Amino acid sequence: MSKFYDDIDFDNTDFRKHPERYRVGRGEQGVLLVEPYKSEILPNWRFKSVPVAEKSSEKIYEQYAQYKKAGDFVGMDMARKFLQMGYTRARRYANYPGGKKYSKNGEVNERKIDEEKAAAAAFLRKNGSQCGKTKSICS
Repeated sequence: MSKFYDDIDFDNTDFRKHPERYRVGRGEQGVLLVEPYKSEILPNWRFKSVPVAEKSSEKIYEQYAQYKKAGDFVGMDMARKFLQMGYTRARRYANYPGGKKYSKNGEVNERKIDEEKAAAAAFLRKNGSQCGKTKSICS
């Protein structure tokens, strides 16, 4: 059995032209590989502070809505994944200074909650959860 995406040439695949080659995968799998969506969404992906995360999550959700209107499932799923990935990364930085969960010896560092970063994560989560509330992702 091949691993997820082992048989896809990402450097030469335009997933807008070939959506049949796209695989949803688990979690955030493939989010930084699938073009042209990565190049369209990545510049808007930010979560450093509340204002930055709010603007970022709103922009990516707008992209999700545009992809939905166009019936572009791959774009919709990629926007959803970027919001999910933003949330998980922002939570990591909210929970651990510098985003470092593990120490050099592999032990879990003590959690020190940064409330501003936690609030930034909440914006990404809010818009990300809106992506999953549509009855049919292609409707």
